[in-house]
Amino acid sequence: MQVILLEKIDNVGLLGDLVDVKAGFARNFLLPQGKAQVATEDNIEAFKVRRAELEKQQAEQLANAQQRAAKLEGAVVSVTSRSGTEGKLFGSVGTEEIRQAINAAGHEVEKREVRLPDGPFRTVGEFPITLHLHTDVDVEVTVNVVGEEAA
Repeated sequence: MQVILLEKIDNVGLLGDLVDVKAGFARNFLLPQGKAQVATEDNIEAFKVRRAELEKQQAEQLANAQQRAAKLEGAVVSVTSRSGTEGKLFGSVGTEEIRQAINAAGHEVEKREVRLPDGPFRTVGEFPITLHLHTDVDVEVTVNVVGEEAA
């Protein structure tokens, strides 16, 4: 299925690109979220008219993400979880707990922006994580998982 991208999408293309994607990806992700339009002649003409507006909007989003990244750069947040005597957690620390800790520290992030490629943390310690704020902006934050021994 051929679509026109209305914003930059990782591993797919840039704003305004005509790309061929699988029909399910377009139907279930790109089209419902307003990230693309079906590439008909009418839509291509309408896109040419809106292109400057969409580029300005994308530049604003990038600038906003860069400002947020500058505030978050090198931040250290602490998450407390119950643990055993050897530093193993009862359960795990995942993206939601990390999001809550970062928000409590005064920074606004969404759960989908927290990236844990190796899965949730199951031990006590310091772990570097990546926050994916925009397709072009990633920032690294340190999460300190502190064990709270069960009585």
